[in-house]
Amino acid sequence: MRGPPTERSPADLLSFGVVNLDKPPGPSAHQVAAWVRDLAGVDRAAHAGTLDPKVTGCLPILLGDATRAAQVFDDSRKAYVAVLELHGPAPADLEGTVAAFEGEIYQKPPRKSAVRRRLRTRTIHALDVLEVEKRKALLRVECEAGTYIRKLCHDVGLALGTGAHMGHLRRVGTGRFDDTDLVTLHDLADALAFQREDGDDSWLREAVDPAERALEGLPSLTVAPSAATEIAHGAPVYAPGILDTDLADADRGSLVACYTPDGAAVCIGTLVGDPDAESGTVVDLERVLV
Repeated sequence: MRGPPTERSPADLLSFGVVNLDKPPGPSAHQVAAWVRDLAGVDRAAHAGTLDPKVTGCLPILLGDATRAAQVFDDSRKAYVAVLELHGPAPADLEGTVAAFEGEIYQKPPRKSAVRRRLRTRTIHALDVLEVEKRKALLRVECEAGTYIRKLCHDVGLALGTGAHMGHLRRVGTGRFDDTDLVTLHDLADALAFQREDGDDSWLREAVDPAERALEGLPSLTVAPSAATEIAHGAPVYAPGILDTDLADADRGSLVACYTPDGAAVCIGTLVGDPDAESGTVVDLERVLV
C-alpha cells in the first residue's frame, strides 16, 4: 500500500502522480503525454482530454498507475478562452447574441474529428464576452466535455450575421484543474534534473501532485486497511469494511473513490449498495489503484 500522499518518495510520486501541464502549441496531446512519460521515466502516461495540436493550456497528465483513473475526466467540465474572428464589423447586439448560446445546443462534429459525425447536444454552462477590439472578440467558454469550440464560433458568427471563425484557443480548465498552477515541460524537466542530480525534490513536489488530486470532487468512502488489502486483490467494497463516507451528492450508479484512513487512494468504483448496511456489496470496482 502507498503511504499518505504528502509523505511519498519522489519515485512513488512519479509512479502515481499527476502533472497539470501547460500544453505548448504544435504537438498533439498524445505526443505531449509521451514526452512526459519519457521525462519522468515511467512506463505509462495518459492525458485528460484531447487538445488539437495548435491549442494550448490545461492538459493534466496522469503518470504510472494513475493512468487507471483516466475515466474520471471523461465527463469533466472544460473551460476555454477563445478569440472569435468576425468577418465583418462587430454588431451592437454582440453580447446578447453570444449569451443566447448558453444552455443546451446542437452540434455536429467537424469532418476532421475522432467521433461519428451525427447531430448531438452539448451544454454551454457559461459564455461571456471578455473584450471586443475591431473585428475580434475574446470569449470565455465553460462547457460540457466533447464540445467543439471551433464549431461554436462558426455558429455564433452565423447568428451574428457577420460570419466568424475561431482564432487562438486556450484551455484554462479541466474539471478541478485550472490555469492557476500550470507546469510547463521545461518546468518539469528542470524539476526532475534537480531531483536526480542534487537530491532536491522541492521543485518536483511543486510540479507533480499525488494522483489523489485527480479524484477530488468525487464522492468518497474511507475503508479499513484490511479491506483495502482485499480490494487490491480484486474484491469489491463490502459494507463491514467501510469506516466513513462523504456521499452527499451520490446516487446509486455514481462513480466514487475509496481511500485508506491516511488518504491514499485504493480504487474507483460504482456505488451499488447502502454504506450503512451491515453486510453486502457497496461499491463494484471500476479500477484498482494499488
